[in-house]
Amino acid sequence: MFKFFTQKKWFLWSIFGSIFILSATSAIVYIDVQINKWFGEFYDVLQNALSKPGSVELNDFLGWCYKFAKLAAIYIIVLIFSDFFTSHYTFRWRTAMADFYHDKWNSAHTIEGASQRVQEDTLKFARIMEGLGVELLRSIMTLAAFLPILYTLSKKITELPWFGEVAHSMVWVAIITAIGGTILLALVGIKLPGIEYDIQKKEAAYRKVLVLGEDNLEKTNPTIVNNLYDGVRKIHYKMYFHYLYFNAAKWSYLQGMVIVPYIALAPTIITGAVTLGFVQQISRAFGRVESSLQYLVRSWPIIVELISVRRRLLEFERQIEINDNR
Repeated sequence: MFKFFTQKKWFLWSIFGSIFILSATSAIVYIDVQINKWFGEFYDVLQNALSKPGSVELNDFLGWCYKFAKLAAIYIIVLIFSDFFTSHYTFRWRTAMADFYHDKWNSAHTIEGASQRVQEDTLKFARIMEGLGVELLRSIMTLAAFLPILYTLSKKITELPWFGEVAHSMVWVAIITAIGGTILLALVGIKLPGIEYDIQKKEAAYRKVLVLGEDNLEKTNPTIVNNLYDGVRKIHYKMYFHYLYFNAAKWSYLQGMVIVPYIALAPTIITGAVTLGFVQQISRAFGRVESSLQYLVRSWPIIVELISVRRRLLEFERQIEINDNR
């Protein structure tokens, strides 16, 4: 699966491509930090304009809007070209895998579901890594950028409800709630990777019989086909049931977290110790830190699929190695 990083043919793409993606992601996070700073300053201007009519000139107000438009435009341009390059990068990764399997086809073609591993699973692996890998990188960099900001802003928070004074309280609230939610949902969804793996096995067996039946009708005996499809139906129904309670837990947690920063800020807000701009800035920084820490929570269904694909490809490569040594 990782021939992309070990073969000389792909050296430029794997090394310099990775450096480009890291650089682009750093730029995106930096711009996001500047936008967060803009929110704090802009909402203070907005508060002054509303509370003291005439205190803010029209040109000054429009200047703040122009500043945001400029930041947003740069953010969009960098993001679009970063995603464009990443798509090419991950397709080259897939090509490196496919080339390896093509070279080993004499040993691979006799393995159950070989064509599905080479075509479908390499495609899934590339697409998952394109989304999941980049999102992981962005989450790590966002956490590194916004955690110090949240740490500094938390100095102005006087106390937490029910707990009283806690140093750098918003940092602790973000960390504890995110880690707690991740552990909870990991336990709730612990059966999902195994079910996804079983789905792929049963789908592969069902598809193989249909493919063989294209050339030889006798091999698609209705009884065999119906039995295989019955297995497909049962495993999908099983997956639907397990995702029912997993999604109930996931969305309950994520929706509940929307209000958490405002509850934590409640004692500070009601005393009027901070401005509207500060509330916006710290709540946005809190959201960025919390979202980064919730990477596993938000990506769990995709991670489940990646675990299943990786397991199938590793088994496929082990079987190729066995066949080579015969």
